[in-house]
Amino acid sequence: MTRLKTSSFAFAAIVGVATVTACASQAPTAVPASYLQGTPLDRNQIGVAKRTEFLEIDIHPAASELSLSDKARIQNFVAAYRSAGHGPLIMSLPESSQNPQLAVTAVVEARAIAWENGVTYEEMSGSSHGADSEISEPLILAFQAYEAIAPDCPSLASLDMADISSNNELPTLGCAIRTNMAAMIADPADLLGQRPLEQGDALRRNTILTKFRAGEATGAERSEDESGQVSSAVGN
Repeated sequence: MTRLKTSSFAFAAIVGVATVTACASQAPTAVPASYLQGTPLDRNQIGVAKRTEFLEIDIHPAASELSLSDKARIQNFVAAYRSAGHGPLIMSLPESSQNPQLAVTAVVEARAIAWENGVTYEEMSGSSHGADSEISEPLILAFQAYEAIAPDCPSLASLDMADISSNNELPTLGCAIRTNMAAMIADPADLLGQRPLEQGDALRRNTILTKFRAGEATGAERSEDESGQVSSAVGN
């Protein structure tokens, strides 16, 4: 009889433990599903938006050529295209103008400025606008560029730093890093992975490998003028 009671008690205990274990495995958790997927940086992606950059050059009705300031504006615009432009550099001729001769000359000068600043003729595209306009239209230059969109970081003031109910990461983790990266990226189009890598310098690579194998310094040699030491004239 005693043996029977012991077996019944043991069985009841096993069933109780199994029930508790089952309840524990089905209990709600404070860990969100996103916490188990990827990293904080993955959850704070940088967006990329395309935009169109414009430059308008007014065609003066009494002028015979573009002013020096207008030429400088075109040169700066071409430099911006060389730095971050994608696709063709569009030059649109105004069909409605009080000075059609200067309008044509302006396009020719704009193409010459672009060529002198490293833009090939294949990268330029001509068009026209303002055929039905009742006013004198400007010369328009345009190109496509990309903009990095930083993630929307929640304010730290909105978080309860004293909440230690879980060991989860804060929603702000990784957001500031992505925001800084978005501000530092030279060409946001690179985030889309569309630009092919340029060929490496095989000659320079062989030079570095030769120095490395010989145990020599691979960095460029610095002269005394390039030294990082503070000048004695400053210290005295």
